[in-house]
Amino acid sequence: MRLKAIATMLMTATLLSACGVAVKNNNSQNTPIVFTEPAVTPPFYALNPFNYAAPPAFEVDLKQAHANKLIVPTVDSNQANMKFAPAAGHNELDVTQIDDFLQLVEGKARHYPPQFTNRNERRGFETKLREISVQLDALAANRNASYDVLIRAFKVSVMARNLDMGTQFTTKSLQYAQRLIKMSPNDPTTNFWFGFSLSEGGGQREAIPYLDKAIKGGVQEAYLSAVNNYLFLEQRRNALSTLHTYKVKYPEESKVVDRLVMEIEKQGRTNVWENLTAMKQGHY
Repeated sequence: MRLKAIATMLMTATLLSACGVAVKNNNSQNTPIVFTEPAVTPPFYALNPFNYAAPPAFEVDLKQAHANKLIVPTVDSNQANMKFAPAAGHNELDVTQIDDFLQLVEGKARHYPPQFTNRNERRGFETKLREISVQLDALAANRNASYDVLIRAFKVSVMARNLDMGTQFTTKSLQYAQRLIKMSPNDPTTNFWFGFSLSEGGGQREAIPYLDKAIKGGVQEAYLSAVNNYLFLEQRRNALSTLHTYKVKYPEESKVVDRLVMEIEKQGRTNVWENLTAMKQGHY
């Protein structure tokens, strides 16, 4: 079952404390206690950074795979190279469960600050993120590690950094990004992830060329990341200009743009992602 392992981790502490109560209730009422898995809280804003109106890549890949698994090479491949097969072969990795989890955690922690309302849910995500990080780090240690391995290791490191899981993830994210940029300097996904991770990690000026490349590469979310970046740099004119271009390019986002413009004019420097979260939750 999807997220079964995570749900089990999330419930461990609750089950331990609840069992004591359950025993008393069971003795007095002689009725069984049924525990259900907690639902994962809604994702943040959108799950497809390239096109908010389209399903994320993982869902498309999973649909195409049918009964097969999502398989990627682990070495000697400088671009995304997924295939569908019953099982991974030599120098291959089954990323079906990894990508399933990454889609979930991206919806909560792709940008800083992460969006969690449940502490146990966050702990469960962190535990699973560490496990995947260890697995991918081992594969990425190869000098000829594939793009598919490196991009997933990079994403894991960025999200672990956003979750404040340790300074080592900041170091690893930079190392993976540098290898990916060297491998494929114009790749939109790499430039998008490197751009916003630099921006939200304090490297706002260094982030500009990468976010620009991501915008030119068709990454919708790169516009909003660039706006957030310009606001950090207190370049309000550039932020508003980027929002205007975004509104023209994606007219369906007009309501979002108008709200962000209003907040910028009212507050000056503001955090795009926190504003979007407030919009989604209906706070204004």
